[in-house]
Amino acid sequence: MKKYFLLCSLCLLFTLTQSFGQSQAKLSLQPGTPQLTISKHIYGNFAEHLGKCVYGGFYVGENNTKIPNTNGVRNDVVAALKKLKIPNLRWPGGCFADTYHWKQGIGPKDKRPTMINQWWGGVTEDNSFGTHDFLNMCELIGTEPYLAANVGSGTVEELTDWVQYVNFQGTSPMSKLRAENGRANPWKVKYWGVGNEAWGCGGNMKPEHYANIYRQYSTFMAGDKLFKIASGANSSDYNWTEVLMRDIPHHMMSGVALHHYSVIQWDKKGSATNFSEDLYFATLKSALFMDELITKHTAIMDKYDPKKQVALVVDEWGGWYDVEPGTNPGFLYQQNTMRDAMIAGTTLNIFHKHCERVRMANLAQTINVLQAVILTNEEKMILTPTYHVLEMYNVHQDATLLPLELKSTDYTLGADKLPAISASASKDKNGVIHVSLVNIDPKKAQDITITLDGKATAVTGKILASASMQDHNTFESPEKIKPVPFKGAQLKGNNLTVKLPACSVVVLELK
Repeated sequence: MKKYFLLCSLCLLFTLTQSFGQSQAKLSLQPGTPQLTISKHIYGNFAEHLGKCVYGGFYVGENNTKIPNTNGVRNDVVAALKKLKIPNLRWPGGCFADTYHWKQGIGPKDKRPTMINQWWGGVTEDNSFGTHDFLNMCELIGTEPYLAANVGSGTVEELTDWVQYVNFQGTSPMSKLRAENGRANPWKVKYWGVGNEAWGCGGNMKPEHYANIYRQYSTFMAGDKLFKIASGANSSDYNWTEVLMRDIPHHMMSGVALHHYSVIQWDKKGSATNFSEDLYFATLKSALFMDELITKHTAIMDKYDPKKQVALVVDEWGGWYDVEPGTNPGFLYQQNTMRDAMIAGTTLNIFHKHCERVRMANLAQTINVLQAVILTNEEKMILTPTYHVLEMYNVHQDATLLPLELKSTDYTLGADKLPAISASASKDKNGVIHVSLVNIDPKKAQDITITLDGKATAVTGKILASASMQDHNTFESPEKIKPVPFKGAQLKGNNLTVKLPACSVVVLELK
């Protein structure tokens, strides 16, 4: 208890009151709550061989003289992702992973066989971007690779060879082959996905069958420090999680995946930019459903794993809309608006809340696909509103969670309602407190009072906002939406007042 009060003296007791007095929102530090860390790995990204994510996004070729690059990887992309501090990058899929045979992507590039990308557009790929290219790129970015293995159409031997090829230090057939291809030292890849969406494009398996397949593959993956992730549930398929947690020995897996997209209707997703408030509301409702999903999947995992040794890994999440007019429907290219900023901010706040179980996640996807953080067009590159939210929020990476009890006012549309405010808070290693606030209401600002338990001498902040929820950055106006200093927070004694504009994301720093 003494330790708690010491922590509390450095932290906040939040009481958030709406100016209209209609209701009260309270955020308070909970006594006796264990200190939890918000793992930086929930800020992971995803790079699939899909559309122009890899080819034309990350990779433009070694002979490209128009776009500055290092071994074919765009220098501007590397710089942007370094600034974003992405902790891990998942590759090569996605559905593509279960048709990808890694040995076709090593060795001299002019001798690599071509392949058909049957999942995404039916295009022919030349395998010029393979294992060496990806892992070396991760070193450039300063991120950890997360390799998704081919279980659907691959073999146990193929995966065990891949693990040996990238990780083994001594003399072996695969380390010898790696050296012949120009890399003497191993990359030491820690994170491995054992298949992808085994319930769907990864094999249309039943959970009991996949659990047995997983056990087989996991058995032959050599390396005590591997973080092995089982192909997990599709959104609310709770039975899938139940079977995996029941049937797979927990010492054989480090994490169970979960995929959930903020989709209105799978057969009618709607425009990424030309959407009504009804569609905006429906998308945010789907995004906020992530909280219920994690709560229920966590309850199942807790039943079999009360010590929480197995992580919940949300390795695909984000908004999914119809592709931009005139683009290949198999490339999943969509614009990125303030609606996506709302998805990003609220989802990350949810991950923070559940950080005891959610210890890794991957936004889908990094470049030119789905809820991308970067869009490219030949030599041009733009940063999306989603990029800016992830950059603003990266102050929470590996910080101590400050648990919150939040009672929010409502964002109402007709007879429906959603919580208007989403929030999270953390304390970093230097004792600096950061508070993230999202107001998803596209019309109403929120006037908030935060009562501090203890004294703060200074408050600064950043805000991401725009006049319309449909606003987005374009190659003609690349900085229409970007973070700016936030002037809407004022300290008076032990009270902090915040004017939170409509459809905005704010990150405050208190010292």
